[in-house]
Amino acid sequence: MRTSLTVLTALTAASLASGCATAVVGTAASVGIYAVQDRTIGEGIDDATASQRVKLRLMSVDNVAFREVDVEVAGRNVLLSGSVPTAEHRQVAETIARSARIVDAVYNELAIGEPSTWARSAQDEWITAQIRARLTASPAVRAINVNIETFHGNVYLMGSARTDHELQRAAEIASVVGGVRRVVSFMQVRRPEAPYYAQAEEQGPPAPEYRGREPENERVF
Repeated sequence: MRTSLTVLTALTAASLASGCATAVVGTAASVGIYAVQDRTIGEGIDDATASQRVKLRLMSVDNVAFREVDVEVAGRNVLLSGSVPTAEHRQVAETIARSARIVDAVYNELAIGEPSTWARSAQDEWITAQIRARLTASPAVRAINVNIETFHGNVYLMGSARTDHELQRAAEIASVVGGVRRVVSFMQVRRPEAPYYAQAEEQGPPAPEYRGREPENERVF
């Protein structure tokens, strides 16, 4: 039976009003990964918490309609991929994602009426694994910063790159894997901050002071 948008909206409001104490369950296991990524541990935990909250709210509204929705959060940006039965469900899923705290943007890539078969899901997993292996082997890409989602041969890249070249190279590597229909990159360039000791070296010794003249402010990039 087709659920109306009105009912879905009401259920959404109810789910958003309730707390999600279990949203942070499992994030501790990922702290080790966050520690070696360019994002901070706190940012990684925030992204994981937002992803879990959105998924829990989707399932509480309609665990059948939203069971094939994948939620990926990176840098406070949410990617919704997978499939839903109707355009109404697609809109409700986006509304739920946008209502989550610590979320800046939502990329809605949900397909309508395209459920996956076991064979299709296995093919998508194979594509993801191949892309992950090639990114890891590439000296031009820091693969630990890249999240990969694949649905029906459509590949979505999330995460960060240190340069524009790295961002482009990651998409190029993904595009040549067999079975890939298209690659959509939502990655953002994020140049790593220099460690505190390097910043101190760049600043050098303090500038001498002269009477009658204010020292100029310097900014370290």
